Amino acid sequence: MQAPPSTQRLEADLGPGSRQWRSPTANEILGHHLPHLGPGDRLLLRALSLCAARYVVAIEGLQHIRPTQDPFILVANHSTLREAVLVPAMLLLLRGGRRVHFLADWNFRLIPGVGLLYARAEVVTVTRKSAKPRFLNKLKPLYAHALPTLERARAHLVAGQCLGIFPEGEVNRDPTRLLRGRRGAARLSLETGAPVIPMGIRFPQPGLGGHASRTCAMELHIGPPLIPRLPARQWASVSAVSEWHGVIMTEIGRLANKAWPGTGKGDAA
Repeated sequence: MQAPPSTQRLEADLGPGSRQWRSPTANEILGHHLPHLGPGDRLLLRALSLCAARYVVAIEGLQHIRPTQDPFILVANHSTLREAVLVPAMLLLLRGGRRVHFLADWNFRLIPGVGLLYARAEVVTVTRKSAKPRFLNKLKPLYAHALPTLERARAHLVAGQCLGIFPEGEVNRDPTRLLRGRRGAARLSLETGAPVIPMGIRFPQPGLGGHASRTCAMELHIGPPLIPRLPARQWASVSAVSEWHGVIMTEIGRLANKAWPGTGKGDAA
């Protein structure tokens, strides 16, 4: 299936085998075809995309996350808080409104405005962490779910929908090294057979000390799918999950121009 004309207009050939999508203009955002969203969500997404386009200046490898590739697990490094809102918005726009259900910390749901965006984006809310300040933990039951995070995530994949995961599990401001990361994406991939799409978020003009600031422009480098070699199985062994996690994190590191520190004990999700 061909990409929608509004997406094709954003494509520029950079040479044989290389493709990059520039950031869309305001007119392109306002006119972009969004067949998978209702009128209210279209308006909300266009408004957020106008903001995101100021920071997401280029996307390489968008062909790997077109709706024809669904379902998949998109995984990326996590350097700033704003990535959790702006990157999903830009990807949602360029996918014609076809959602990628990101796993997101419940603390974001407490931020005025962001809570609404996350609800409309149908994120998988994770309630592992404590609130800051702690008295807000009284609100945690409002966002808790009877099913574990991985089971809710698995249900999306089984239904043919996509997931988005920042496997580092927290903001990592180190400009050269990834965190060891959580292994939930690897486990879900092995147990459902879903391919993993690695993405590296780079900052071509970082701030002092090489750290990304709130005003730094972002480039999204999306790699080809990582496909499990073995058939999907109901339960993947710890060793298999650990090995697949290493493959995933190494590829994220390559795309983000960061090093991954290697093996070590990681959490399940």
